[in-house]
This record gives sequence, C-alpha cells and structure tokens, in this order.
Amino acid sequence: MSAPTLTQDPAAKDRRPRRPRTGTARPPAGGLGKALRRNVTAHGFLIGAVLCFAFFSWYPIVREFLLAFQKTDDGQVSWVGWDNFVTVWNDPAFGQAWRNTLWFTVLALVLGFAVPFLTALVINEFRHGQGYLRLLVYLPVMLPPTASVLLFKYLYDPGYGMFNEVLAVFGVPAQQWLQDPDTAMLSVVVASTWMNMGGATLIYLAALQGVPGELYEAAELDGAGLLRKVWHVTIRQTRLVLALMLLMQIIATMQVFIEPFLLTGGAGPEGSTTTVVYLIYQYAFNFNNYGAAAALGLILLVLLAGFSALYTRLNRATEE
Repeated sequence: MSAPTLTQDPAAKDRRPRRPRTGTARPPAGGLGKALRRNVTAHGFLIGAVLCFAFFSWYPIVREFLLAFQKTDDGQVSWVGWDNFVTVWNDPAFGQAWRNTLWFTVLALVLGFAVPFLTALVINEFRHGQGYLRLLVYLPVMLPPTASVLLFKYLYDPGYGMFNEVLAVFGVPAQQWLQDPDTAMLSVVVASTWMNMGGATLIYLAALQGVPGELYEAAELDGAGLLRKVWHVTIRQTRLVLALMLLMQIIATMQVFIEPFLLTGGAGPEGSTTTVVYLIYQYAFNFNNYGAAAALGLILLVLLAGFSALYTRLNRATEE
C-alpha cells in the first residue's frame, strides 16, 4: 500500500500556508453617494419644516413684539415706547375683559376638565362597543366650529330653542340664555365644552387603559370602594396626563374667541362675554390700532408663559 500523498491527507489542508489578505474591504459601489443623497434629502425636509415653523410661528411673535412699541399713522411707523401699554391699561374694557376671561377659565375647568375625565371613566368600564362610543364622543370635534356654534345658537333661541322646550315640560319659564348677563357666559362655556371635549376624552381614555388591572384588584382586596379606587389608583396613575391637560386647557381657555364672538357677538349683554382676545380683535380690526392690539397680545403672552413656567416648576417640585 502506498503512503498517502499531501493531496490525499485530509489534515494536510489545515497545514497549508494561507496567503495573507491584502487591502481592506471596500464599500459597495455607489454606497457613499446613496448615503449622502439620503442625508441631504432628510436635512432638506428638516430645514423646510424649520423654515415654515419660523415663518408662521416665530416671525409673528417677533412682529407683535415690535408693533407693541410702534404706532402707524398714514403709513409712517414711529416708536412710541410704552404708550400702547398705557392706552390698553386705561381702557375701561381692559379690566372687564380680564375678569370675564378668568371667569370663563374657571367655568371651563369645572365643566370642560371634569366632564371629559368622567366620560372617559364611564367608557373605560364598557367591555364592548368602546370604538362606537369613542366615535360618538369625538364626533363634535370633527364638525366645523362655526357649524357647532350656530347649532347651539339655535338651541339657545328664547322662542323655539330646544333648551327652553325642555324647561317648558317641567313648568320652568323660558330663559334668555344669551341675552341675560347672568347666563350668557355659562351658555358659552357649555357650548365650548361640548365642542372640545372629544379630544380630551380620548387622551384620558388612553391613559386609563394603561393603568394595570392588578392595582384595582389589590385595592378591592383592601376593601376600597369605587371612589377610593378612583382617587388612590386612577388619579395617581394618570396624574401626569391630568397635569398636562390642565395646563393646556388653561392656556386654551384664556384665548377663547370663536364661541363668544359667534354666540353673543363678542361683547355680549352688558359686556358680559368680552374676553381678552376679543378686545385684541376690536383694537386691530374695529379701531385700527394695531399697536394697542399687539401690546395687549404681548401682555397675554407674558402672563401665559409665566404661568406655564411656574406651573411646570411646581409640578416638578411635587414629583421630587
């Protein structure tokens, strides 16, 4: 028997000298160009979004800041310092507008903050039909604001409105909902709550569905009732969402304009629905005093920014 040759020995393959590799792995042809084009396209879209945001958001803020210290007469722009702020401060409607705005905010928090949360609690208890209920609650948000307000204006009509028809069934005399200074602001708040509660309800519902069910089971084992479970489990687990929604609602209600403008003509009976934003509208488009309008808008901006910073700081201190 002849001895096995090198080519026949299986182990000889491992003893063969291996040729050293020269050079490094090269990227696929055109890879660098594709990556460059992809990044250029992405940055192009990003720059476009930033430019749109700066033009439609930051430029009006800067322009308003400049207008607050300027006055325009026959096309001639002049700096007047704090004169526009003095004009706004001495306006008799200034104090009334702030009182009405704060009153609207308080009423909107009582109704517009509590009602969506309670509605979300009720919907969350349904095991079936939640999709239909979510659509039903969100439907008013999908309607045009003008159509919703005009619908409520029809319902509030003292002659043939549905609200007075319901009161007549119980023997209650008809009410002048939008013509009475005592009920005008409350009527505006009810309409605003119905129009805007859908989005808040869905946000609360999403937060509630993220609460672990084991917490409710543990609370039941401890003998907690419905109210205690809501207070110690539901609210504590959703407190971050509640805090954020509270801040957003305060900012939104302080800038209310559409509802009182369409329901009561803006000012309302005896000026009971005159808000700060409606007063800004009057300065700009009724009195052609854009400087005073910008000054009042700047005051509102500073107050809301200060309140937001203080609110955020207090919430952070509470969490720590």
